[in-house]
Amino acid sequence: MNIEFNDNLLTGNSVIDAQHRELIGRIAALVKACEEGGGKVKAVNMLDYLAGYTKFHFADEERLQIKVSYPGYEEHRAKHEEFKKTVEDLHQILEETEWPTGAFVEQVKKEVVDWLVNHIEKSDRALADYINDPNRL
Repeated sequence: MNIEFNDNLLTGNSVIDAQHRELIGRIAALVKACEEGGGKVKAVNMLDYLAGYTKFHFADEERLQIKVSYPGYEEHRAKHEEFKKTVEDLHQILEETEWPTGAFVEQVKKEVVDWLVNHIEKSDRALADYINDPNRL
């Protein structure tokens, strides 16, 4: 599966877009490592990095939402918490197996890749639209 950042994922906020590029790149590397049999240790390390970077990125997004008084803040934050829990669950699954299985890779694709792309295209784009709305001020 080819996972890459593309123009459909641009929000117009250079910091957030750069962070999304990093997230997509790291997720692609995780999936590739699992598909190619890169080993459990490599997958765990990549998942650890993803968990840490996700927390950093979501904190930046949430600070931005507070700064602009985004009315969808609570819902957006709840989605972030949902994703962080998903990454924790995947980490636990990986810890309990000898290596990343095909089922694990499929779960990553569904619960991480698909979720993140959908979140960027809908929730993050709605935030960007709100910030860029000339009638907001």
